[in-house]
Amino acid sequence: MKPLVLKLGGSLAPSARLQPLLALITRAQRPVIIVPGGGLFADAVRTIQRQLPFPDQTAHLMALLAMEQMALHIASLHPCTLCCRTVPDFAKALQTGHIPVWLPYDLQHDDASLPADWTVTSDALAARLAERLEGSVALIKSCPVPQEAGLDRLTDLGIVDPLFAPIVRRTHLTWGVYGSSDERLLAKRLLIPPGS
Repeated sequence: MKPLVLKLGGSLAPSARLQPLLALITRAQRPVIIVPGGGLFADAVRTIQRQLPFPDQTAHLMALLAMEQMALHIASLHPCTLCCRTVPDFAKALQTGHIPVWLPYDLQHDDASLPADWTVTSDALAARLAERLEGSVALIKSCPVPQEAGLDRLTDLGIVDPLFAPIVRRTHLTWGVYGSSDERLLAKRLLIPPGS
């Protein structure tokens, strides 16, 4: 079965939802790869960029490293998770019963298919990873998400970044976006049997 690339929004980190979500994800009956948002670490890059004169391309690289910091945090919260950098690393982790948490710098720092600026967030990076793996993509957000909304509406509402929809469309990815009260829908996507 092709993997589900599952982006965990960085804003989930300081919330009470992150631990229960990880517990849910570890019960998945399909291969899952977690993509971390940058969260507070990416916010720090934004703050520092306002104080120091470095270009967006440099900020983009720093934001990838911010995602790696969040990945280390996520992996510290559950023994079934394992930080991974490469596609072969994902395969090894999945074979040993772990859930990979992506450290994105190595695969993304020179990826010419995406702009190196703030228009790219972990939403687009999750879609890009799903494209590489020929899998599907799902985003978990800390805000409410109207489940009837299409890609354009989710973009207009600022729920997904502006590059997520174009990647999904060009690669025909199966996708989903889950909000603050959508754990039941997420469990279904993870193929967790009802009542288990």
